Amino acid sequence: MQDVLQRLLCDQGYAVATAATAEEAVAQLEERDFDVVVSDIVMPGLDGLALLERSRSLNPRAAVILMTAYATVDSAIAALRSGASDFLEKPFLAEELMRCVERALHYREALWKENLRRSVVHPRSAESSLVGDSPAIRAVREQIALIAPKPSNVLVTGESGVGKELAARAIHAASRRRAGEFVAVNCGAIPDTLLESQLFGHVRGAFTTAIQANPGLFVIADGGTLFLDEIGELPFALQVKLLRVIEERQVWPVGATKPVAVDVRIIASTNRDLVREVDAGRFREDLFYRLNVVHLRLPPLRERRADIALLADHLRERLNAKLGTRFLGIDRDALRLLMAQPWKGNVRELENVLERAMVLGDAGGDMITLLDLPELTGVEPERPLHLREAVGRFERRHVLDVLAEAGGDKREAARRLGISLASLYRKLSGDPEAPPRPAS
Repeated sequence: MQDVLQRLLCDQGYAVATAATAEEAVAQLEERDFDVVVSDIVMPGLDGLALLERSRSLNPRAAVILMTAYATVDSAIAALRSGASDFLEKPFLAEELMRCVERALHYREALWKENLRRSVVHPRSAESSLVGDSPAIRAVREQIALIAPKPSNVLVTGESGVGKELAARAIHAASRRRAGEFVAVNCGAIPDTLLESQLFGHVRGAFTTAIQANPGLFVIADGGTLFLDEIGELPFALQVKLLRVIEERQVWPVGATKPVAVDVRIIASTNRDLVREVDAGRFREDLFYRLNVVHLRLPPLRERRADIALLADHLRERLNAKLGTRFLGIDRDALRLLMAQPWKGNVRELENVLERAMVLGDAGGDMITLLDLPELTGVEPERPLHLREAVGRFERRHVLDVLAEAGGDKREAARRLGISLASLYRKLSGDPEAPPRPAS
């Protein structure tokens, strides 16, 4: 049955690997990514439903087709409820199998797009996307869903590059204030002498360079959300004034004789330990409690490594649009390398690495590979200058992959490649003109 199915699928252009038991299949799933898994249900050892569960754990993108000669309504329902994309009752026609495989591939693609769509917190704002499906990021999205409708101030904490502004935008986009402005200001990027007038505004003539009035960011954000990034950098003198604005819900522009009423929700963020800053006397305790009504912590990327594949693919699509490149994906080895990194700079660092790979990488290739990630591998790539050399390198890599899949059996590898054993030896030697070596 294995041989027949392999021949049928190979004749349709599919690359096929076979396993005699579910345990062998699990070993292959641990080593390679598959688009579709076709499995019997009744088998010695692990059965098809157990294999389905392991496949969903090891390779959640793979669609699974289960087949059995002992079909019942209950077994079909159990298979589909467990996550199988289709169910085949033996005996079946070749056309039925092909239709199942085609449906499974369409299902896989649709599922991938749906997962990507669900990864955004709120459909009204594309920039509020928090990509991922790990328990850690799901918990963040659940917290945002609870926080967003309420008027309370929010303190977002997390390491640099985890996406604190994205979380703030997600809260705003899912709130009742979404029709208002979302105004972001980096408290550490504006000089102390200008920050007060930027936040609270000033009247004309308030100081030498005030040739016209400035309403200030609080007034601009009236009815919406003001995001105070790096709040730990706010000068101590301005902390007092910010506290007054929060308590009185009005601002005093520099040089003004009367206050301006404002209705603003504040979301503040920091990568500092504000409790420690309060203990050290660098941050006002009363302001800390006014800002920290609701606390949202964003996990670093190393705590949600399962999201790296989704994140990297999301960033690749966005960077393609930004750079005008056409990379279709990230190959398995490159993705494994990305998932193994510590990512001290979190998502921002991941995006920088991918952008560099896509700017300086092989623009003619359709996949991001290890050659495009020299800062992670520590090996600067030597790219072939001529098409023949590039094709030769790809061919040799493909031959070695097939040889590995064949367990080192050169005759079997040659059969799978559709070439003679002598040609295989020439390709392995790297010299197409080399004389054939005797089979061992």
